[in-house]
Amino acid sequence: MGRKKENNYFDMFIQAVTYSCQAADMLKENFISFDPEQLPACMEALHHIEHTADLAKHDLMEKLLKEFITPIDREDIIELSSALDDVTDSLEDILLRLYMFRITSLREDAVSFVSIICDCCCALKKLMVEFPEFRKSKAIKDMIIEINHLEENGDKLYTEAMRRLYSESGDAVEILSWTAIYDRLEKCCDKCGDVADVVETVILKYS
Repeated sequence: MGRKKENNYFDMFIQAVTYSCQAADMLKENFISFDPEQLPACMEALHHIEHTADLAKHDLMEKLLKEFITPIDREDIIELSSALDDVTDSLEDILLRLYMFRITSLREDAVSFVSIICDCCCALKKLMVEFPEFRKSKAIKDMIIEINHLEENGDKLYTEAMRRLYSESGDAVEILSWTAIYDRLEKCCDKCGDVADVVETVILKYS
């Protein structure tokens, strides 16, 4: 009887971040040519991506339950899988807020924010592709630094966007709505940073 083939968790991480990239690209496309009438259809499409990502995460967890030997500690696999899933979830949350608050036009800062989020997801995918070589990679630390830098750019944009909102708008409903939306945009950048933090912890553990 042949030896049981080991599950490739690194490939599963790459697949997870691919779903995040797909969701981020869809969000950016929606923001660039924003049409509130198209929001329900876009939400449905993005939810399909999020649901597919959830199924993939559950599949990973089921495989992990049956695994005796793993390439990195079991708890690290669980934490990284959850962190990647949180990125996709946070992207869906942004669209849900636009729909809930009946947003009919976007603030300029929001479009800039989504561009940063797309850059974060793209950088995360490069990180996951490099991750299997983390013990000997010379590039992976710079990739983590780049993601942290993008997260910092998101934090700066959040501060300036909120300042502009409270300076320019005299409408309490608009302020309330956009405060919640900016919070979700900033949270999405933070979730990308969380993935990089988990990878950095793994590197330190095995170095």
